[in-house]
Amino acid sequence: MPPKSLLARPNPASPPPAEYTSHGQPWPAAVWALLIGTFAVRAAGFVYPYLAYHLSARGVAAQRVTLILALFGAGWLAGQLMCGALADRIGRRATLAGAMVTAAIAFPVLAQSHTVVSLSAASFVAGFVYDAPRPIVSAVIADTVPDEPTRARIAGWRHFATNVGAATTGAVGGVLAAPLGFPALFLFNAAVCGAFAVIAFKAVPPRARRTHAAPPPGSYRAAFGDIRLILLWLASVCAFVPVTALYAVLPLMMTEDHLPASAYGWSQAAGAAAVLILSPLMNGWLARRASGPSPMVGLLAAGAAVLGAGMGSAGFASTSTGYAAAVVLAVPGEIVTFVAAADILNRISPSNSRGLYAGIWGTTLATAVLLAPLLAGWCLAAGGHLLVAMALTGCGLAGAAACLPLKALTTPTLP
Repeated sequence: MPPKSLLARPNPASPPPAEYTSHGQPWPAAVWALLIGTFAVRAAGFVYPYLAYHLSARGVAAQRVTLILALFGAGWLAGQLMCGALADRIGRRATLAGAMVTAAIAFPVLAQSHTVVSLSAASFVAGFVYDAPRPIVSAVIADTVPDEPTRARIAGWRHFATNVGAATTGAVGGVLAAPLGFPALFLFNAAVCGAFAVIAFKAVPPRARRTHAAPPPGSYRAAFGDIRLILLWLASVCAFVPVTALYAVLPLMMTEDHLPASAYGWSQAAGAAAVLILSPLMNGWLARRASGPSPMVGLLAAGAAVLGAGMGSAGFASTSTGYAAAVVLAVPGEIVTFVAAADILNRISPSNSRGLYAGIWGTTLATAVLLAPLLAGWCLAAGGHLLVAMALTGCGLAGAAACLPLKALTTPTLP
């Protein structure tokens, strides 16, 4: 557990870098490059959403498809932890460029493999690097932007870029999959990752020479001993289970209601439209909320509760309109949750462990991706749609409850 002084108040902000002197200055060039790169790799991120289709086209049996998908998820978890730690130890630029070069190699191997063994190995490596930019980009933003309101604003636009990219992936992939085939989509994904590696190498500053006075990189033991990080992780996982329910639970429920696949597509489109409309409207407000001395723990709790209630309302839907409305209701909670969690993470991360802390937090989405299908299957078998509604709402409330002790541990003490 960290010292009592760390638990009593957030870490002081890092000194502003030379190229960024005040709140009114433009964002650093590295941040712009990484935001654009984040959108590009997500928009071209065909490997994950179309992996099951690719495996089926290869003639892989259903049981082995689930195993290979699980290996992808395991790689995703391991990649967040390892890439975050490596970003602290060997530098942000080297880690990001190396991960994207690895993706540029692994994705074509996955596209061209035919045996279960080669597909399994390629799937794990692909999962390892698929979301590797997440903790590294978080660390670069914390390094180069000194004030919390600007960090929050960037976090909001980063979430916006990720969602727009994901919507692009679905739209473009759906159009091109039939005429080009899944291997071609995977090769294009690899090419974009290779381009991002070049951009990262040029845009991200090299690692500064370490001096004797500089603290060594943080350890996993110290990070996992920080109760604030553990509570943030727990609250985020509980909040993100309803997020991933959009992909794991909603299709199953809509199928049971005898709705066509196009209805699910419309629900996704409604959610994407809500993100496009609400993100620009909410980002400024969230940035102003980040200007206070305390991290946005209260907003994280509210966001988790809204997410749970919004997606939980899908349990009472039976029409395309009802399911789309549930997705739209959850969007404000999703935006607030991602921005608030980023604000808390920035404030509690020691300067020598920013990558590691971001990597540990980055496993929350992968964990939710693994938990949501299990929860969906159990709820639908045991109690149907009503139990799904209760479970998703309960997840959101559990995330909000985890924020209560987190709030106490991150509130600055009065002088």
